[in-house]
Amino acid sequence: MSNSYPHELSLGDVYFSPILPVVIIAFLMAVITVKILNKLKLSRYFYAHSYVFISIVIFYILLIDLYWIKF
Repeated sequence: MSNSYPHELSLGDVYFSPILPVVIIAFLMAVITVKILNKLKLSRYFYAHSYVFISIVIFYILLIDLYWIKF
């Protein structure tokens, strides 16, 4: 029985978890989102900026998991 979902990714002889590129992509997308929020001056409405950033990263991780890479 073969599973079509990736269990680990390989780069040469190094194996790593498929969640690693998801976290990196989600972090970069969150940085871009925060920069846009700062540019539009919408970040002043948030009380705790660090919690908002973490929640945006988690939101993007869930979206990537839902639509792109299935864990």
